[in-house]
Amino acid sequence: MYTYSCLNNISSIGLKHFHDRFLEVHETEPSDAILVRSANMKDMEFGKDLKCIARAGAGVNNIPIDRCSEQGIVVFNTPGANANGVKELVIAGMLLASRDIVGGIEWLEKQEPTDDLQKRAEKQKKQFAGSEIAGKKLGIIGLGAIGVMVANTAVSLGMEVHGYDPYLSLKAAWNLSSNIKYVQDVSDIYRECDFITLHVPLNDGTKEMVNEEAFDLMKEGAVLLNFARDLLVNEPALIKALESGKLHRYVTDFVTPNVAKAKNTIITPHLGASTKESEDNCAVMAVREIRDYLENGNIKNSVNYPACDMGVCTTAGRVGINHTNEPNMLAQLMGVLGEAGVNVANVSNKSRGDWAYTLLDTDSPLTEEIAERLGKIKGVCKVRIVK
Repeated sequence: MYTYSCLNNISSIGLKHFHDRFLEVHETEPSDAILVRSANMKDMEFGKDLKCIARAGAGVNNIPIDRCSEQGIVVFNTPGANANGVKELVIAGMLLASRDIVGGIEWLEKQEPTDDLQKRAEKQKKQFAGSEIAGKKLGIIGLGAIGVMVANTAVSLGMEVHGYDPYLSLKAAWNLSSNIKYVQDVSDIYRECDFITLHVPLNDGTKEMVNEEAFDLMKEGAVLLNFARDLLVNEPALIKALESGKLHRYVTDFVTPNVAKAKNTIITPHLGASTKESEDNCAVMAVREIRDYLENGNIKNSVNYPACDMGVCTTAGRVGINHTNEPNMLAQLMGVLGEAGVNVANVSNKSRGDWAYTLLDTDSPLTEEIAERLGKIKGVCKVRIVK
């Protein structure tokens, strides 16, 4: 029996993918797996039984990744599961920024419903006139699951799309429309595009990547959309660009005190993935990741440990070992099994940065005593007999 806990409300559609070998426990009880959305886990103490955490979403800034790695806890996210929901909001953001739809609605809400309302509206509508997005240049920084969807949709809406991503994956490249112009220098996006949208993760390399220098390069009257992370944009430089008119609109899904007071902003309360479909999709993917890891030892969509897939075990035993990425580790693991008279039928050893994962199938069952001996090897974080 495996146990799991939920730190946030997780879609019942996803939780139904757990079968009768899984039991939900209270978040304060020890568990094999944790499902989370936005709950802050930075100060949480993790029990020795915790094997994995699945974030029902893409961002993992609320999870202490380094500490999880050191304790052999695999952290999953669900890339692409909420991509369509975010894509639709980005497209809506471009339309709201190019045409004063909100201003028109607010004006009508303040009017008395008299017989001449229609005539008054006809006279007033010129105050809310805007521009069409067809024919405009859209620059997309980050061509992951969301960026690719935004790019392809914008092409179908008649926009000229420029994309920048130095780490473009083969899968993303295959899914990208041939009509999109791929650029090598992000400065070209800033210089040439009428609309710029951000779809990159937040890390040391991207924090405040849109700074004063970037705003100086932008076209007069450009629109910046940020549905990725608030800290990608330097706020003092943003406010300066908005006040000067260099930036026509800033459309974001993240409200901060400074941005909330700035003019020419359109702010939504973190609605990007707040659709029933996105929440269902994320939950289903998260549950499937947990099940495959706990039942088979396989890793897919982890943010701290390497991908590893050996399918379903068909031999007498399987053991998963989370460890540091250093020379001679595999030889030491094999040595312990050899001394115990255990023959290894199949092995997968994968690494990712400072961390590595080894999955071994054996011709005879593995004992807890053998697991303890493996766990005593320097650099081994967690040993788990997959049952």
